[in-house]
Amino acid sequence: MKTAAALGLASCHLCRSLTPLAEGHCRRCGEPLHLRKADSWMRSAALLLAAVIFFIPANLMPVMTVVMAGREAGSTILEGVLLLWHEGMWPLALLIFVASVVVPGLKMVILTGLLWSVRHGGDWSPLDRTRFYRLTAFIGRWSMVDIFVVAILVALVVVLTALAAEAFDQRLIWDAEPNPEEFEYHE
Repeated sequence: MKTAAALGLASCHLCRSLTPLAEGHCRRCGEPLHLRKADSWMRSAALLLAAVIFFIPANLMPVMTVVMAGREAGSTILEGVLLLWHEGMWPLALLIFVASVVVPGLKMVILTGLLWSVRHGGDWSPLDRTRFYRLTAFIGRWSMVDIFVVAILVALVVVLTALAAEAFDQRLIWDAEPNPEEFEYHE
């Protein structure tokens, strides 16, 4: 079986159309054609190394500091997960743990294996490697769920407090006054 590259064809990275590589640009969308992304392995390895380096302090350093009675207390992601778990909010704790620790960690492990296999070969079949790559793309969508949860909760608080303030009838403040006629109206 011949590959598209062996036949002089390239798949457009934008619209996936097969076009003769010699034409230089995709017939369908005009995107420049190339068989492989330039320096793909090196860029992926560098970005993965940076992700691993930042993953460590992201999970060990406090992400939130609470001041109570003049005392500061920092809380890491894992401490927050444990606190939520002990408070009975295990679904939220599990969601944050999976989205903040498990998914990024699993993605880094799989990408490391893929980069290693491309560089050094091995017995790992291309079909299995493709499946693992697709898995990283799929689980990658879930690695920021915790941030979306926080953003949604913050937005809900803002909207609900705005609605609560709008629903409040300020005349209720004056209803409890014993002699409302004592107060003069000034324009």
